Amino acid sequence: MYSCQVVKTKIGSDEPGGDKPRLSKHTVTESALKLADADGLDALTIRKLAQDLGVTPMALYWHFRSKEDLLEGMAEQVWGEIEVRVDPSVPWWAQLQGGLESLLRVLRAHPSAPQLLLEHEKRNEAALGATESALAILRDAGFDPEHAAEIARSTLWTGITLVMSEAGYRPELSDEERAEWNRRSQLELAMLPAARYPHLIECAAPMANCDLDFHYRLGVEMFIAGVRAMADKLA
Repeated sequence: MYSCQVVKTKIGSDEPGGDKPRLSKHTVTESALKLADADGLDALTIRKLAQDLGVTPMALYWHFRSKEDLLEGMAEQVWGEIEVRVDPSVPWWAQLQGGLESLLRVLRAHPSAPQLLLEHEKRNEAALGATESALAILRDAGFDPEHAAEIARSTLWTGITLVMSEAGYRPELSDEERAEWNRRSQLELAMLPAARYPHLIECAAPMANCDLDFHYRLGVEMFIAGVRAMADKLA
């Protein structure tokens, strides 16, 4: 997996050349991601981040000119955590599947990541590298540029959709609050008029509180099966 290495520096001064060493960009984005994952992306502020790091807001502006710039840096760090290396000994579809599964691991590890990648699409080196890797797999598999581009985009969107379509997906809730939300949702489905909604009642439990391992495994299998079927169709 590509990941940035933490630069060991002491928390630093408000201006370059001060007595204390300055923060690294990675330290700032790592802390910002932790705050966003815990409290939600919308709750993240420069002031709150500065307090968490024990510095003044001005110290952060040496690395990021604005909150928007910070968010772009956070998005780049998320992209950088995705494994883009492939095993050339496995079939092309298994290489693509490995990239999708790595994307899902990163998105699930960072509750703020789906919103971050959706709202901050600026092309950075990490994002370009991941896209280049996916396109290389697809072009080597025989897809023309048009199909390769569409499938590469769909791979990203499939990952985001799978995370955001978890039953009861609410990143802002605690585990206990989410469990209660799912319980109420299941109860509401189970109490629907049986004559009109027999299948919703039958499927109330998995609709409201899905098995996450099954959810992701099936989602990946369906996507890869579709791409393989398209390859056979175009052959």
